[in-house]
Order: sequence, then C-alpha cells, then structure tokens
Amino acid sequence: MQALSSVERGYDLLAPKFDHTPFRTSESIVGATANALAGLGPFDRGLDVCCGTGAGMRVLSSLCQGRITGVDFSAGMLAQARSAYPDARWVRADARALPFTEDADLAVSFGAFGHFLPAERPALFEGIYRALRPGGLFTFAIAAPPPLTSVWHWATLGFDVVMRVRNAVWRPPFVMYYHTSPVPALCDELTAVGFTATTVDLTDLGRYRDGSPRYRLILARKPPTDPL
Repeated sequence: MQALSSVERGYDLLAPKFDHTPFRTSESIVGATANALAGLGPFDRGLDVCCGTGAGMRVLSSLCQGRITGVDFSAGMLAQARSAYPDARWVRADARALPFTEDADLAVSFGAFGHFLPAERPALFEGIYRALRPGGLFTFAIAAPPPLTSVWHWATLGFDVVMRVRNAVWRPPFVMYYHTSPVPALCDELTAVGFTATTVDLTDLGRYRDGSPRYRLILARKPPTDPL
C-alpha cells in the first residue's frame, strides 16, 4: 500500500513501524555525524529538515543549546517524532517551501534527498539558506558511490529502474531514487544559492576496498554576512 501511494501518504502509512524498518537512518550514521560536528559549534537553535520520526534530533539535542525544531510534511511521521521528543518544536510543512527565516544556527537532514528530483533541490536549498542565521551551518551525510563491482551499486541501480517504471505507469508518483544525488552536483547547487560547501570523510563508517569512504559529510556554511 505504501509503494502505491504518494510519498506523503506512504509515509503516513509507514510511520508507526518506520523505526523498525531498514529505511530509518542508522544510529551509526547519526553518531558519526554528531562526532564530526562536535568541534564546529557552539550552536544555539537547531533544525531537522525532513525529520521523519526524529533521527536527527539526537544530533541537535547533543549539539544545540537552544530550541530544536523538526519539519516534515507527513503528519504520521511527525506524530511518532513528537512522542519521542515531546520538548522539541514540530512543524508540518513541505521542505520545498520552508516557513522559516533566520531561525536556526545548525540545520541537518538524514536520508531525504532521494525524495527530491534534481529540479526540486534549488528550492529546497534556498529555503534552508533562508532558515539559517548568518554564519549558520547546513550539513548532511551522504553515501559515496560504491564501486561498480559492489553488489550495493547494482542493487540500488535496480531499485531506481523499478521506481522509474512504477512512476511511469502509476499515479501518484512515489519519488525515491538512489542515483540522483551525486556529491559534486549537490555541492554546486549549494554554492549556487550562497553556501560555501565542503566535504569531510566520515571515516567512522569505514571505507571500500579501494580506500574510498563509504560516507561523506557535506558542510554548507552560510556567510557571516549575507552578500544579498
């Protein structure tokens, strides 16, 4: 039922059991992100974009001294997140039209970018840029492309093919792709909206046999004074 629904309706259906599925961001990724950010603060307010059931709140609650906020467009996912973090602020909104202006010092996102087509990401990044205070940081972990000889490469490629066929023959579409968010393109898009984008290897999460990292952390910093 989830696979044949829209993204929003699908996650409403999945929400009660989402944390027990492999789709939830693993604690190892959340922990590695928190460790990598520990020396980049201090941060006051935090924002988890496409928060789902609240995986990113572990990062924000450990690093932010002020209010932390989660935003998602699935009411079901927000209900699960609210029960886990009752003291946080929760906002239901489309991430492509975020209702915040200079509201956070640190913004994070986990496991969401496969749900946005490349043409939709500029609006997403512009909204996050607007939501950050001058000097604020937006960061997210992203899996590095596995080697062509990796089973994971072919498994994710096959998944993308199946989803494209599904979306070609069934409405509403369910957007979820693994191979539409290459790191160079993401950095270029972040730079285009005003961020200074860099990457660091999340070595806590291991490397492939060729020595390349399994995950990278993208760090997008808003200038201390907005040139606009």
